[in-house]
Amino acid sequence: MSTVRLAVKKLHEGATLPGYQTAGAAGMDIHACLPDAAVTLQPGAIAVIPTGLALAIPAGFEGQVRPRSGLSTKHGLSVPNAPGTIDSDYRGELRIALINHGKEAFTVTHGMRIVQLVIAPVVRASIELVADLDETARGVGGFGSTGRH
Repeated sequence: MSTVRLAVKKLHEGATLPGYQTAGAAGMDIHACLPDAAVTLQPGAIAVIPTGLALAIPAGFEGQVRPRSGLSTKHGLSVPNAPGTIDSDYRGELRIALINHGKEAFTVTHGMRIVQLVIAPVVRASIELVADLDETARGVGGFGSTGRH
C-alpha cells in the first residue's frame, strides 16, 4: 500500500483530524465540526456540515467523499453527489453535503464521523474529436442492456 502526504490545516480548534480506523481501510473518517449547535436533517433534507479543516491534496490526486456504510444502512444518511470530489487546488474549508434518505430525522453532532475521504490518483484525458468510434459487442445498448435482471 502506498502513501501520499496530505497536509491538513485546522480552521477551528474543535476540529478533529481525519483518521483511518483500521490498517486496511481505504477511506479516512471525516468528523463534523459543530461545537455550537447540532444539525438535524429531516427526511429528504440536505445540509452542508462544516469540518473545521482545510486540505492540500497533492497535484495528481483528488479527494473522494463517500458515505459511511453504517450511517447509510442504519439511518439513510448519504452524500447527495456521491462520491463528491475535492480537487487538488481547493484550499477552502472542507464542508460536507449530507442528505437524509431515511424515514426519521437524523441529528449530526460535534465530532461525529460523517463520511469517508479516499485520496485517489487522477488521470486527465486528452480530447480527440473523431468521425467514428470503434465497435464493441455492446454497441449503443443503454441502461439495462447488459443483463436480464
